[in-house]
Amino acid sequence: MGIQRSPVEGMVKKDFWDGKKVLITGHTGFKGSWLSRWLVSLGADLYGFALEPETEPALFNQLQLEKRIQQKIGDIRDPKLISEYVSEVKPDIIIHMAAQPLVRRSYNEPVYTWQTNVMGTLNLLESIREATKTCAVVVVTTDKVYENKEWNYAYREVDRLGGYDPYSSSKAATELAVNSWRESFFKEKSHIRIATARAGNVIGGGDYAEDRILPDIARALHQGRPIEVRNPSAVRPWQHVLEPLSGYLKLAETLYERDDVKFQSAFNFGPLLSNSDTVEKLVEESIKIWSGTWKDVSDPNALHETTLLNVSIDKAFTLLNWKPKWDMNYCLKQTIEWYKEQYSGVDPDKLTLNQIEEYSAS
Repeated sequence: MGIQRSPVEGMVKKDFWDGKKVLITGHTGFKGSWLSRWLVSLGADLYGFALEPETEPALFNQLQLEKRIQQKIGDIRDPKLISEYVSEVKPDIIIHMAAQPLVRRSYNEPVYTWQTNVMGTLNLLESIREATKTCAVVVVTTDKVYENKEWNYAYREVDRLGGYDPYSSSKAATELAVNSWRESFFKEKSHIRIATARAGNVIGGGDYAEDRILPDIARALHQGRPIEVRNPSAVRPWQHVLEPLSGYLKLAETLYERDDVKFQSAFNFGPLLSNSDTVEKLVEESIKIWSGTWKDVSDPNALHETTLLNVSIDKAFTLLNWKPKWDMNYCLKQTIEWYKEQYSGVDPDKLTLNQIEEYSAS
């Protein structure tokens, strides 16, 4: 079961979000769809800027979010388009999630990955240069921004940035770019407050991307075929999608309400270290929930992927009073059951909202 805690500790505040103008970039993606549905339930005046959903099915469509929010379909690489939309919306809060988020795809499309992740972020920051009202901006990067030495040490926000693959390095470059723009152009504009959020290895129902372990597991189990596992010994810090999203919301609330530079910095949002385990263990636990089999398809010549990475969440706990609620087994149970019930015909919106409400109340 989930970690027990006081129902008011670290809760996202509904009265804060009710009526706030919130712009999410990348709102049509997996995490963006979960965040959009959560903010709709909180009463936010929600706007989105993103490409069309890239998967079929897509959680964004399953939740019928196009009927619930105002949106602009566009490419974050287009500076004029994003600038015009930000000027039109005049948001109180921006949560920037538009990105090329896949490590393996970044090897095939490295320049596109950098253009989207780095220049797309700078296009957004440029669009708020002349904003005259309070605006809190959370730029979402990844836990893979660190120069990873594959050790047990949990990386802190002050540790050296790096990135082996084009995706990770693009996100590390994004961190440097955000800090540069913040110091160069926003330091004297206290009403514009910018922070970065680092999280990764998120699981949850409604992710249909290729080359992600939980979507691969769900597809295989639904189709009655063995799960193909390409890196069973890799250790990942698993967390349900609602965990980092609650951190992004908590950080945005704090940035908006408190004009304090210590919040205008980088924050890790990760699981407890006890949630770190191998891909093999994740697969074995999954088939206990939804019966199936798996096979090892490791390729010694495969592209490099991180095998061990942990991040410290002490800063988020100390400054934001944020910490994870659900342990690994419960995260996995919520995820597998979401897919299983959805494939059996249960309304995805009902499944998603039920989990948001349970998480909020826990």
